[in-house]
Amino acid sequence: MPAEPKSIEEVVIPVAEESISLSKHQVETGRVRVALDTDVDTIVVRETLRGNRIEVERVPLNLALPEGAPAPESRREGDTLIIPVLEERPVVVKRLVVTEEVRLRFVPTKSEFAEEVSVRRQQATVDRVDPVAGTKLKVN
Repeated sequence: MPAEPKSIEEVVIPVAEESISLSKHQVETGRVRVALDTDVDTIVVRETLRGNRIEVERVPLNLALPEGAPAPESRREGDTLIIPVLEERPVVVKRLVVTEEVRLRFVPTKSEFAEEVSVRRQQATVDRVDPVAGTKLKVN
């Protein structure tokens, strides 16, 4: 008998594909503890203070001004401020009489000044802490 033709079988080959799934989560790897220490130092602050001291000199004049003359105004002569002092005196006619001048001389002064002053300074200490054991780790 003649051989029967062989039947063709269909073969299905499954195709495999790999895929990846990625996720992330936070992991504590350590802790840091910061402590601030404040030191107080006493320092001496020095400075030269400059100012003026005023010397008052009263100079009597008794100088009668001519009738109708304007009153003298304050004036400066070098380091001295001259302020005229006026008075009305009854005479047959009224006249201005400069009775005195007040002279203020400005004298520069210098004095040394020193005072102890407290200043604060902070320093930070940083320690790493093991997250699991809670113990202090060495930090460089």
